[in-house]
Amino acid sequence: MEKIIDLIKKDEKLAVGLMSGTSLDGIDVALVKIKGCREKTDLKLIDFITLEYDNETRNRIIKASSIDSSDVRDISLLNFDLGMKFADAVLKILEKNDIKIESLDFIASHGQTIYHIPTRATFQIGEISVIAEVTKTLTIGDFRVRDVAAGGHGAPLVPYSEYLLYRSENKNIVLQNIGGIGNATLLLKNCKLEDVVAFDTGPGNMIIDYVVEKLTYGEKKYDNLGEMAARGKIDYNLVEELLKDPYFEQAPPKTTGREKYGKEFADNLIDLMKSKKLTSYDMIATVTYFTAKSISESYKKWIFPIANIDEVILGGGGSHNITLIRYLKQELSGVQVITQEDIGLSSDAKEAIAFAILGNETIHGNFNNIPNVTGAKHPVVMGKITI
Repeated sequence: MEKIIDLIKKDEKLAVGLMSGTSLDGIDVALVKIKGCREKTDLKLIDFITLEYDNETRNRIIKASSIDSSDVRDISLLNFDLGMKFADAVLKILEKNDIKIESLDFIASHGQTIYHIPTRATFQIGEISVIAEVTKTLTIGDFRVRDVAAGGHGAPLVPYSEYLLYRSENKNIVLQNIGGIGNATLLLKNCKLEDVVAFDTGPGNMIIDYVVEKLTYGEKKYDNLGEMAARGKIDYNLVEELLKDPYFEQAPPKTTGREKYGKEFADNLIDLMKSKKLTSYDMIATVTYFTAKSISESYKKWIFPIANIDEVILGGGGSHNITLIRYLKQELSGVQVITQEDIGLSSDAKEAIAFAILGNETIHGNFNNIPNVTGAKHPVVMGKITI
């Protein structure tokens, strides 16, 4: 406890936030300086890197995430192996910035979700005890489980950090993340924490990436800048059918993930598109438009009835997909749509930064979920600490 008390007393902390999401691109690592907490949080990003997963690790995660192929031995080994990779990621960003490990105050890791059942159970791996042992640094992780224990979905969690960093006195803002899954956060002008509205909009890059990888026989892992989608024709009728999925009619709070929009969903969709004689480019254009349309339809149902939106700020890997963004701007005609880079920030670093903020709140013993966003019965302090 003495170590935590000393850490709380420090005016400024040096921290690393770690994020590994549903897109399985790799480990996002944000090195930050952070002062204060709650609404007085002041954060500066020092550096950001991504350590891409090799094919073996990526395939192990996919296997562990599937009911049909996972087993307890593989999950147990992967839990420790990912812990080592997360620890190595911390050491790499410190080495890059010529910072000694003794200068680091804490690490906050989201871990890798391998299964998620909203309000019932959630499982992230990437053992924080391994991270703490290798780095000799206080480590916080396993954030989602406390919210689920309190009856919540355990997601989305990033809106807490978005409230602290992006709220405005004169704008109604939507922060749209397009990672493996898409999620939206509405920040009304002059809002309080309990006013925040946030939910998963549906698939982000997950289906697009899987279709690209499948159709290119593994040669490509994603559609760089949306170049492949730009060469195809959209099957609008199929997208309309896909949007009849009950998830899109479900009112927030709501979350989704690989369990719904993973391999089985994508394989069935590919078979359906092949039966309709769509070309490879047409398939990629169609699933890219599906992501854009699922976002815009979510806004029409759950955001526009609340407020007129001044600005949509995009983040996540999908914000680099030019064709996806073009589709989204068409669907959100009349609303300003910009990226994190347009306001001098990083689309890629945003979620890793968020977990550094959540970890800082954990250390201070502050509630760091938003019950009306996650559906939890009450506020909780999320995150387990290992010293």
